[in-house]
Amino acid sequence: MKKIDIAALWKKYKFVVFIILAGVLLMMLPSGKKTQTTKKETTGTEETFSLKEMEEKMTDVLSHIQGVGKIRVMLTLKSGSQLHLAEDISRSDKENDTKYDSETVTVNRGSGSQEVVVTNQIYPTYQGAVIVCQGAGQSSVRLAVTEAVAALTGLSADKISVVKWNS
Repeated sequence: MKKIDIAALWKKYKFVVFIILAGVLLMMLPSGKKTQTTKKETTGTEETFSLKEMEEKMTDVLSHIQGVGKIRVMLTLKSGSQLHLAEDISRSDKENDTKYDSETVTVNRGSGSQEVVVTNQIYPTYQGAVIVCQGAGQSSVRLAVTEAVAALTGLSADKISVVKWNS
C-alpha cells in the first residue's frame, strides 16, 4: 500500500485550493445590488388618468383658497389620454413589393402574465373648466381660483369660468 504524502500534495495543489476558496468566498459576498420586487396592481400602465379623480383633487385644493366656500368643479377634455406602445417592426422586400409587419412588444412577468411595453404616455388636453363657488361674488376670489385652475390644467383664463353658487 502506498503512503500519501500530504505535504507534497499541499505543495503541489495549494494554489488550486486558494483559488477555489477565493471563488467560494466571492460567491458568498453580496453583489451590491439591492433588488426589491414590488408588484404593482395596474393594467399595463404606471398611472391611469381619471377625470373624476382630477375634479375631486381640484375641488379639494380650491376649497382651501380663502373666501371660496362651497365649490364644484367641472372639466372638459379636448382629447383623452394616449399610450404609445413599443412595436417590433419587420420589413420584407420581394421584387418590387415592400411589406412592413408590426407586432406589439410584450414582457413576460412570470406566472403566465404578460404586459405591454409603454414607450410614451400622453395625458389628456383640457378644453375648458367651470367652477361654481360661493365666493365668486368677490373679484379677488375669482382671480385666485382662475389662476389656480390655469396652473393645474394649463388652460388660459378665457377657457375658465368662475360663477357664483346659487344659494
